[in-house]
Amino acid sequence: MLLSPQAERNWEDLCSVLEDVLEDQSHRQLFALELGSGTGQHVIRFAQKIPFVTWQPSDIKDDSRESIKAYIAATKAESVLQPVHLDASEPWEKWAGLSRSSCDVIIAINLLQYSSFKTAQGVFSGAGEILKQNGLLITYGVYAVNGIISPDSNEHLDEELRKMNPEWGLPDIDVLRQQAFGNGLRLERMIEMEDYYKCLIFRKL
Repeated sequence: MLLSPQAERNWEDLCSVLEDVLEDQSHRQLFALELGSGTGQHVIRFAQKIPFVTWQPSDIKDDSRESIKAYIAATKAESVLQPVHLDASEPWEKWAGLSRSSCDVIIAINLLQYSSFKTAQGVFSGAGEILKQNGLLITYGVYAVNGIISPDSNEHLDEELRKMNPEWGLPDIDVLRQQAFGNGLRLERMIEMEDYYKCLIFRKL
């Protein structure tokens, strides 16, 4: 069971956002896909707090999927499915056998800044196919706005990410909005979180 201190710190705030945006659908069972589930801490906490959602965690890393399995076993989380290998940069047809219009929710926490632009494109094109009508794509992270990164701490983060991998870095919200529009989604809400992080809520039209 891997442990991410950041996941332990932010899961409650993220869970509050999910509870708020999904409250009007709590009368029915929903299906949610998490892209880049990492350690598994988020999805387990969400499952404990939001019982009307069946969660499908995914990650490209073997050690992450093993950690998710360990959390599922330790918590006996019945509404969390076994993790699947999923590379969001690939066409949606390769997304672990998920079918078109099969998801009510797709979430991606701290994924886009650690990804290439090809992966970001894949997230939106995949969401455009796999989400049901009125389904939600929820992304969380630190973003640039109109090509500007602020404050200085976010500039430093962007620099560090690009040193780790030249294809990484803080994605620009306007670019993501364009990606969404091109795949039948619209940016519906932007929620300010702690430490300049934001939740972006996109809805499938």
